[in-house]
Amino acid sequence: MKDAAAPVKIWYQSFVDPQQQAEYVRSLGEALGALRDRETTCEIHGISPPDLELHRITEFRCAAQVLRNAVTAEQQGYDAFAIGHFQDGGLYEARATVGIPVLALGEASMLHACTLGQKIALVTINPIFIPMHEEQVLRYGLRERIVGVKAITTNPSELVRAFNDAAVFDRVLRQFREQVQPLVDGGAEVIIPAGGLPVLLFSRLKNFTVGKAVVLNGIAVLLKMTEMAVKLHRLNGTITSRASTFAQPSKQALREFLET
Repeated sequence: MKDAAAPVKIWYQSFVDPQQQAEYVRSLGEALGALRDRETTCEIHGISPPDLELHRITEFRCAAQVLRNAVTAEQQGYDAFAIGHFQDGGLYEARATVGIPVLALGEASMLHACTLGQKIALVTINPIFIPMHEEQVLRYGLRERIVGVKAITTNPSELVRAFNDAAVFDRVLRQFREQVQPLVDGGAEVIIPAGGLPVLLFSRLKNFTVGKAVVLNGIAVLLKMTEMAVKLHRLNGTITSRASTFAQPSKQALREFLET
């Protein structure tokens, strides 16, 4: 086991293509660089083709790549694997397969939000994702805490343009506020932008609130929780339970997956 003060090396798994969405990756790298602890390195890895088609089959394809990359990250000596995609594709499979901590944007954001307020709401980038997020809420046992899941109407390509186009940014932000306001009026205390792209986009708005509701920066949460998971393991041996949900596969099962 490494010393608690040793450098932390994190594989940050994005669902974009570093070449096709270069501006987002650059902005993400700057954000992670500003957020990380001094002894932490956080290396961004993408997926090609990226997750641009808004459909379950695309989520499934990317999830399979996430699992392969988690295995690679462990083999290459990374201390943790962070999935920077709100749908958390491949999270449970990766967590059940590798020995290093595996965390993901959606789960980390929702669990941390529970420490900030009693009533939480999600606003995703497109209505097609609403059922997927509702399934996440059930999976994480948060049905009593997540009081609403709403959506703006945009797509990853438009959100990438918003990083450099003020008019697009203003349009996305206006849509977001329009969806959030009824949630706040209904009692929501914490608002989670459900996606790495909108989280990073809105992170330029410091102390972002709608009314008195906090708008969460999930990327910051994911990074700091990942660092914490590594440090807790080093301090007292805290690891993923293998009792049931995250029992690891046999060597043959893993080999068959990697060879498929």
